[in-house]
Amino acid sequence: MKIDLTETTASKINKALVQGRRTIGTPAIGMVLTLVIVTDEENAYDALKAANEASREHPSRTLVVIKRVSRSPRDRAKARLDAEVRVGADAGTGETVVLRLYGEAINHAQSVVLPLLLPDAPVVVWWPVNAPVDAARDPLGALAQRRVTDMYTAENPLRELAERAEAYSPGDTDLSWTRITPWRSMLAAALDQLPCKVAEVEVEGEEFNPSVELLAMWLADRLNVPVRRLLSAGPGLTAVRMETDCGPVALDRADGSLATLAMQGQPDRNVALKRRDTAELLAEELRRLDPDDTYASALKYGVDRLGEPERAQTALAAKAAQSSDVPADADAADAADGSGTKPKAAKAPAKKSAAKKADSKAESKPDSKAASE
Repeated sequence: MKIDLTETTASKINKALVQGRRTIGTPAIGMVLTLVIVTDEENAYDALKAANEASREHPSRTLVVIKRVSRSPRDRAKARLDAEVRVGADAGTGETVVLRLYGEAINHAQSVVLPLLLPDAPVVVWWPVNAPVDAARDPLGALAQRRVTDMYTAENPLRELAERAEAYSPGDTDLSWTRITPWRSMLAAALDQLPCKVAEVEVEGEEFNPSVELLAMWLADRLNVPVRRLLSAGPGLTAVRMETDCGPVALDRADGSLATLAMQGQPDRNVALKRRDTAELLAEELRRLDPDDTYASALKYGVDRLGEPERAQTALAAKAAQSSDVPADADAADAADGSGTKPKAAKAPAKKSAAKKADSKAESKPDSKAASE
């Protein structure tokens, strides 16, 4: 059932909700939370579809806030609110109110939303696109216990990660973090089976994907080891490879649905690791309304600390030199002969340092750890 209201108010919307429930024969309210979706007209349909599917697991009152841009100065100075009330089959298992704000009402969206919140129920605000950097200070975000964003839609996800880390408040979360939940569970389960210490990690995925960066930051934060970020054609995350003192551990997913877990001394296993849609991600976030301390710790680790390929490569070269038959002193001597100075003092582009010389030797020896990766 749909009820259209033009130039309306919050009280008239509440009356329409009561009327709609009585018409379909469900006067009781059985919803567990209020979900506020802040979006534009272009993305409203997809966001509402995902919210309706998630409401099967979390019956909720969904308020869709769409800020419409007025064309003329006269329209921009006039406040106007249009609403579309949906109950029954048109609103999933809850209630839906689509709010379209015009003119001055755009700057006071929280005043429109506040009277429509369910009493004594938690509030979750979700920005599918164009989320504020500091969601907790946003007028609508201040009403919520949980604030859900999606950095994947940002123009520069790496810069967005750094800004979100500085502005983080308890209750903030992001769907880019939710996307890597199966990866984190699988990697944690794999390491629980091996009483080994991790030495280094490689995380491989497509470019401009914040989920790849967040997984690398989580591994670096939890394991306290160097993590290198490698690029691939995707889709999304494609592989995580860990070098341990018990042998390599690799989780590869090339097709976006089926992954292969390879561990030293065990047969390779195929595991389901499909890419989930937005409705599944949103339903997972609605299961918990307390602050996510693990996400906060990974986010604050800092995307600028990731990778460090030069230092990681130097460590690999040092291990390869120790495991090879050629002494490290001989490598340093060869590098000194080629440059005429000490390896650390070499600055000319045509001269090779001892570290680079060791890297080239390590890559040429198949029995070294660098070659095995």
